[in-house]
Amino acid sequence: MADKKPTADNWPVVSGDYIVGDPESPVAVTTLASHNEDIPAAAGAAIAGPCKTENLGIEKVVANIISNPNIRFLILCGAEVQGHITGQSIQALHENGCDPEKKKITGATGAIPFVENIPMEGVERFQQQVELVDMIDNEDGGAITAKVKECIEKDPGALEEDALLIDLDEENSKKAAKVEKSSKIEDVEVA
Repeated sequence: MADKKPTADNWPVVSGDYIVGDPESPVAVTTLASHNEDIPAAAGAAIAGPCKTENLGIEKVVANIISNPNIRFLILCGAEVQGHITGQSIQALHENGCDPEKKKITGATGAIPFVENIPMEGVERFQQQVELVDMIDNEDGGAITAKVKECIEKDPGALEEDALLIDLDEENSKKAAKVEKSSKIEDVEVA
């Protein structure tokens, strides 16, 4: 069995519309505009749910993934979100990152692709931690189940680094985020 690490306390750390499965699973799934998160959750995903916006929605996905070093795959499936183009925006963030000052996702085609509350350290950790699996526009339950199980079989083990916590301050979307590594907390200014 692959090596596992503890998740952040109270994982998932950001609230949202998702189903939590086994926190030691290496798979997270976003169903984009579709509401079939029960399928990947039943197949063994750590967390599964829709992601409808290319800004706050992506911030929540990233925060919940990097706070669990066991997650090594992010499956993008379900219908692409029209106008927001959330799936493509996640792909662009993973591949290209974002502008360090403006926080615009490089190469994203969505309407407002900004991750203002994710520090660069969080973006880089997301890029390093997970492999993206592109099943955008696929809602086939059998195919999604098979892909979750395939990723579980390929589990490389937890990322060497500990859980990384980002405080998104959901109450008022502050322009500052706190990053916590193990017991050390440091304030990170976000442009």
